[in-house]
Amino acid sequence: MRDALEKAKARFEELTARLADPAVAVDPAELRKVSKERSSLEALVVAARRYDEVLQRIAEDTALVRNEKDPELVAMARAEIEEMDAERTRLEAELPKLLLPPDPLDHKNVIVEIRAGTGGDEAALFAAEILRLYMKYAERHGWRPEVLSTSASSGGGTKEAILSISGNGAYSRLKYESGVHRVQRVPETEASGRIHTSAITVAVLPEAEEVDVEIKPSDLQIDVFRSSGPGGQSVNTADSAVRIRHLPTGIVVQCQDERSQLKNKAKALKVLRARLLDLEIQEQERKLAATRKSMVSSGDRSAKIRTYNFPQGRVTDHRIGLTLYRLQDVLEGDIDELVDGLFTAEQAERLAASGTAT
Repeated sequence: MRDALEKAKARFEELTARLADPAVAVDPAELRKVSKERSSLEALVVAARRYDEVLQRIAEDTALVRNEKDPELVAMARAEIEEMDAERTRLEAELPKLLLPPDPLDHKNVIVEIRAGTGGDEAALFAAEILRLYMKYAERHGWRPEVLSTSASSGGGTKEAILSISGNGAYSRLKYESGVHRVQRVPETEASGRIHTSAITVAVLPEAEEVDVEIKPSDLQIDVFRSSGPGGQSVNTADSAVRIRHLPTGIVVQCQDERSQLKNKAKALKVLRARLLDLEIQEQERKLAATRKSMVSSGDRSAKIRTYNFPQGRVTDHRIGLTLYRLQDVLEGDIDELVDGLFTAEQAERLAASGTAT
């Protein structure tokens, strides 16, 4: 660990010097790149410097205890040693986590796709509630949510929704939400009071920039048509809805919420880029899974990850065995305790895989 810390500190100093270089200052792309890398190292370097300071003070106090004759000074030194030992223990647990390489996608915005699964109208109603949950969660963190596309069900729910969330660290927090979300409750139409189980799927994709994914115009089949609502009735007299098929992969994206064909096309291309980037990520995950099976971040979209039980007022995340008895708070977007638990579990997995001792 010591060698890694010294390398990180040296790199941080090098990047700090580069920021003062006039040649870097006049190159926006290079300035952004250097600033981003320096920022990614800052927390590690601050902790490493504090660790060095703590070790130095422990060494100085230990020497004072050994050589000093004044009982009062010796007592003060011993008290500080005890305090610094606790600080050293904390830092020795924190530093290996800070040394883990960050997910390069963590800074990205996200595309969240929500689809009703088994359960008919009840699943669609739950899909609408989960859409609202993520919008509330985004607002709590000061992010900007935007519904790109929705498909309503005849029962008042949502068959499918695509949500864009823009904000620093959005993917780093929401990436754990991909998978099957199960709901258990008594539908309003159930006269006997029997609990029904329904499910929806959530896919969280990092939003791709044009530099991340190249889309050739010749690879696209673009169709325009009139928007439709539940039951297929036309809700627009102009051909503003857009359907884009990516011919090499067969991926189809459709957007119809805007009255402008250009806006619908731009939204559809945003979703398409995210799905193409996600294909690349899933391929990387499959290769990684050959050597390491991850409990938290396997990317298995078919896995049941969470149950929302209304009669008991509880939410259970099955990946980490965490149960919260405050379902209504969760539905209002208060999911940080779940996300923090998943983040901690993933860090533990990565530390174990890297062989780094805490």
